[in-house]
Amino acid sequence: YQRRVHGIDFGGHLGRGVLMFEKSLSDLVRGIRAHADDETRFISQCMDECRKELRLESKDVKANAVLKLCYMQMMGYDISWAAFNMIEVMSSKKFSHKRIGYLTASQCFHEGTDVVLLTTNMIKKDMASQNIYEAGLALNGLANFIHGDLARDLANDIIAMMSSTRVYLRKKSTLLSYKVFLVYPDALRPAFPRLKDKLEDADPAVQSCAVNVICELARKNPKNYLSLAPVFFKLLTTSQNNWMRIKIIKLFAALTPLEPRLGKKLIEPLTSLIHSTPAMSLVYECINTMVLGMPDHVPSIQLCVQKLRIFVEDSDQNIKYLGLASMANVLKIQPKAVAAHRDLILACLDDKDESIRLRALDLLAGMVTKKNLPEIVRKLLSHVEAADGVMYRDEVVNKVVGICSQEHYQFIVDFEWYVQVLVQLTHVEGTRHGRLIASQLLDVAVRVEMVRPYITQQMAALLSSNHLHSGAEGKNGVSEVLYAAAWIVGEFARALADPLPVVEALLQPRVTALPGHIQAVFVHNMLKVYAAVVRRLGTDDDSETIALLATLSEIALQRLPLFVQSGDLEVQERSATVLETIKYISRKRAHGALVDNELLDLFSEELNPVRSTAQRKVPVPERMDPN
Repeated sequence: YQRRVHGIDFGGHLGRGVLMFEKSLSDLVRGIRAHADDETRFISQCMDECRKELRLESKDVKANAVLKLCYMQMMGYDISWAAFNMIEVMSSKKFSHKRIGYLTASQCFHEGTDVVLLTTNMIKKDMASQNIYEAGLALNGLANFIHGDLARDLANDIIAMMSSTRVYLRKKSTLLSYKVFLVYPDALRPAFPRLKDKLEDADPAVQSCAVNVICELARKNPKNYLSLAPVFFKLLTTSQNNWMRIKIIKLFAALTPLEPRLGKKLIEPLTSLIHSTPAMSLVYECINTMVLGMPDHVPSIQLCVQKLRIFVEDSDQNIKYLGLASMANVLKIQPKAVAAHRDLILACLDDKDESIRLRALDLLAGMVTKKNLPEIVRKLLSHVEAADGVMYRDEVVNKVVGICSQEHYQFIVDFEWYVQVLVQLTHVEGTRHGRLIASQLLDVAVRVEMVRPYITQQMAALLSSNHLHSGAEGKNGVSEVLYAAAWIVGEFARALADPLPVVEALLQPRVTALPGHIQAVFVHNMLKVYAAVVRRLGTDDDSETIALLATLSEIALQRLPLFVQSGDLEVQERSATVLETIKYISRKRAHGALVDNELLDLFSEELNPVRSTAQRKVPVPERMDPN
């Protein structure tokens, strides 16, 4: 490697002129690159060399060693053992050494570093230096490793520097005060008058620093800074610094909910900025503040939505996303203002960016009414067929179900239409929302009595659907819909026009490939369908009913043994019970003894919907311990 030569004085007894060769930072970087296959070993050797260099008296050698350690720390290696040596370099009179020392300390020192307390007097001395850049080094370093004890000891010095005649130091000390307040809150009260004065400093950069500090403090407790509203209002209307305007407007967004009169005062300047400024970031913050601070001022909200439409129409994807996100906030307070732009939001469903499509979905969910629900759902259903990505299609399915079922089906007028929608959702390729669709089918069937005949016929058709049986793999797959279909055709079997194909579908051999809990429902509800046919005796042509019962019995006796051999215990038990029940009924009927009433008694009770909280209203018996 390229070497540098230094003359080292070892206290005199070895004399001057003793030469030592050590790697520079450039040498270290080249060496690390050359030893890519054995980096750890090379770094270990360099650490040993740095340890030796730090024992020497030369400040230059020590500073060079600390600089190399700083680079190694950036690569993830621990150099906390050299904390005291960093302080030695920080205390050097040379500015170049100090800079290395403070840089390394900024990266390595933390609250648990014991030797940090040794730096208090040195930092005080550096902050009082006539060289503003030395004082700046001290302030920069403090911003990174200050903690409670250091803040307590140096708070007065830092606050005093906020009144320095030098702009450079006023800026840095004002910004540093925020870190002081975080770790030592007791300093805030005595420092507040001076911090307030900095808002009216002659230098705009110092003003900007003070605004930044107060805005960050106000995020924790905005009420404490309400008294500064006049000062900030003046800055907002006079400053030409967009960055500072954004900070002030964000602060007003936190203050306006606390003081309603402030919102009215801000309407004019914010409206003016929205109309005049070309800065999209500033317009965005103005809109957010208007939405939060003056939600009842309709003209302002309409203006915001018009500007947000420009955001959404922008070719920049980030701006478009922000526009949709802000529209979601407006939707909560003025839904009619956003509803007028439904065409634009629907168009966003075709955007190539998935995050924008998801935002548009959220907006559509909040724009639903009884009148537009069918149109929105139709658009979503046609959109999901052409959509790419299983996760996104699942999100669309979830959103369709969510907007239809919200507020206990508040916006649904025709439940037969909703059943059609749910059946159509089962055809969405690869959907993992089978259980969600199934729960909706069950809920509608139980809650809405008038739709039961229709939904029962639809579920009977689904039982033989190939795409549902092929979706048996994976948790929450579309095959979960078969659970609901089997339960509904069994529970409301009286609505079936022809029970024979339903029983054949319930006991078809490929059902054994379905999950166990679905097989169990298939077997159990086959008996319900059988009981519904028995119920027809005496009401229809008994000869046709008896012939149908004989056919159903034959199908059950032939196919149920396959389910009895299932590896699932629940399926085994239910299929064996149903098989023996049908055998028993068939034997009794062959001997002229009817047990029809006993079978019907098993399913005679009417099933009604029950609130999820109903169990809480049931009193606990005196002698029962629920635990």
